[in-house]
Amino acid sequence: MSVIQAEISALPTARPEAVGMSSARLARIRPALEREVAEGRFPGGVVAVARDGRLVHLEAVGFLDAAAGVPMRPDALFAIASMTKPVCGVAALSLLEEGRLLLSDPVGAYVPPLMTMQVAKPTPAMLSGTGPIETEAQRRPMTVQDAARHTTGFVYGGFGATAVHAAHPGSSLTVSKEYDAAGLAAALAATPLRHHPGEAWEYGFSTDVLGLVAGAAGGASLGTLMRERIFEPLGMAETGYVLPDGGAARFAKALPTCPLTGKPQSVEAPLVAPKLEVGGAGLVSTAADYLRFAEMLRAGGSLGGARVLSPATVRWMGSDHLQGITGGPDRMDPGLTGYGFGLTVSVRRNAGGSAFMGAPGAFGWSGVFGTFFWVDPAERLAVVLMSHAPGEMRLRYRRLINMLTYQALEA
Repeated sequence: MSVIQAEISALPTARPEAVGMSSARLARIRPALEREVAEGRFPGGVVAVARDGRLVHLEAVGFLDAAAGVPMRPDALFAIASMTKPVCGVAALSLLEEGRLLLSDPVGAYVPPLMTMQVAKPTPAMLSGTGPIETEAQRRPMTVQDAARHTTGFVYGGFGATAVHAAHPGSSLTVSKEYDAAGLAAALAATPLRHHPGEAWEYGFSTDVLGLVAGAAGGASLGTLMRERIFEPLGMAETGYVLPDGGAARFAKALPTCPLTGKPQSVEAPLVAPKLEVGGAGLVSTAADYLRFAEMLRAGGSLGGARVLSPATVRWMGSDHLQGITGGPDRMDPGLTGYGFGLTVSVRRNAGGSAFMGAPGAFGWSGVFGTFFWVDPAERLAVVLMSHAPGEMRLRYRRLINMLTYQALEA
């Protein structure tokens, strides 16, 4: 078994063979990642694997700070970027379970500026980014379901070349520093949608909108809702929108330059709280903490006696909600060909057809800085990769850890 520190893992441990996995095959993870480190492509990371609720692998590989030669540590902290989105999704679904909102509710019932929106017409000038934007009235208001599955029509500013992309704010992280909740709602309300709500999947501010809805419905900041409804019940003591006390020394650093482009790169440590706790990004966490969140989902909404969601709600979250909708998560990662999208998570539809291994019904998401998680209820797996490997290289490590996990299954 790989070196596992129980005080870090906070999950019961088991020998891999006791849950149908191979110790020898799991041991392939370290040399595979060490080759990437030696070739200067991967700074280091932490991999956590659980099956049947038992931790079978938690291992730190490479460097916390490659430039300074500081080894990676199992309790390293990482900016998880868009892996914040499923946490926001769980917070919103917990409010739904209390009848505080419905998936079919218009977003504008909670965030009034977003009730009436204009949609950009797909003119050549708009699509090329060279000309003005012509708009028309939305065909229907965006719903909470649209916010949870990326079908609001909002995009991210840097994720496309159309005039609509240029008109949008940059990203979840940038708006978290610039706006409060009312300011973000006003800024988004003044921005034309790329698509009519409910008609196309496109990555953007949808989950930030969901965070605004959750804050309004729950009567508290999104971070407070997450802490009270998720982090405290699950024992995720080191997850939040700002580094914990003393956490700067454990915050992993990216390679100083991108191994593909040679351009400078870095991942900012959140030393102070953001102006707005947004749903789309911003959390920091450890592999052990996020594994507890993932295992809660894998186990049907509860962990260690704490129930966060009902099993039915988790199944609903991890079901494909894109029937009849154009596009899907392979726009963000071509390896996700054939995947659908649930409520803030990608969802595997079929056994084949993808660059990832897994059983139908597996679901999860990733972060732009190099983090990745998924749960596979059929195979009883919960897996987390924490790394700061931004840029296109991050796609390689998602697939590598996926394959190295499944090849270790024996039963």
